Amino acid sequence: MSDIRIGISGWRYVPWRGDFYPVGLAQKNELKFASRAVNSIEINGSFYSLQSPDLYARWYADTPKGFVFSVKAPRYITHVKRLNDIDEAMANFFASGIFQLRDKLGPILWQFAPSFKFDAEKFEAFLKLLPHDGNSAKACAKGCAARMEKPGYLDIPARLRLRHAVEIRHESFAVPEFITLLRTYNVALVTADTAGKWPYLEDLTSDFVYLRLHGEKELYASGYTPAAIKRWGDRIDLWRQGSQPKDAHRVVDKSPRARKSRDVYCYFDNDIKVRAPYDARKLLTRFELTDQLEVAPGDLQGVEF
Repeated sequence: MSDIRIGISGWRYVPWRGDFYPVGLAQKNELKFASRAVNSIEINGSFYSLQSPDLYARWYADTPKGFVFSVKAPRYITHVKRLNDIDEAMANFFASGIFQLRDKLGPILWQFAPSFKFDAEKFEAFLKLLPHDGNSAKACAKGCAARMEKPGYLDIPARLRLRHAVEIRHESFAVPEFITLLRTYNVALVTADTAGKWPYLEDLTSDFVYLRLHGEKELYASGYTPAAIKRWGDRIDLWRQGSQPKDAHRVVDKSPRARKSRDVYCYFDNDIKVRAPYDARKLLTRFELTDQLEVAPGDLQGVEF
């Protein structure tokens, strides 16, 4: 059976306070609240800087059983180094404590800059570096800088399964060779709704689907209409059954290997005007998943932290 995760990109937003976050909720409890209002959250802080093992452990403790995080990989690798000479940077990331999330660790998101163009040789070299299990993650982490060698930094379960998703923003990636590479290395192509700003692709390249919804009409700001929520719900329904929408926007006509099901991860990133958590709740309701959640937006009644 497929797993459907619907949530938000990040959780620390000042405009959310007194709205999605109820009046009276302490800032230190915002993750506790958010993780009980949606069933997954994308960690954004890890994109801007390496986080600490203690912080990841605290996030694990603050969230309920069965919750899942996605982790956004460092921009230092994707935007600054631009995949050049990244062995130590990759090792530092995998030694930074993400495995303190334990069973709550979901996919790792690798987002590339709009100016980053597809280079098949460089991109395949990057894909080869991505660990897909605990043993390969530990081998990668061993190459970290001395400053990263903190207690427990190599405590990585051998049987741990790692998933990776790639979000691209340059049209040069819309070629069959790119799709073939992702399928070869079992890495998901992010389907990103960006109000038409960047490429919109729906090729299935892995055993799971990863969606980032940045805004229907205005990037990072506009909400999703009931019709749009229904449309996304219908598409998720097909993906989770191992199928694909007939009108899918694909680079490659050939379908991937047939599957009985696919897990789906969907994150709303239209956060500027407090749209994201409410849109996520609407989509969660579409799949009758809100009954499993402990809190409703803006409501502290009956909740103690």
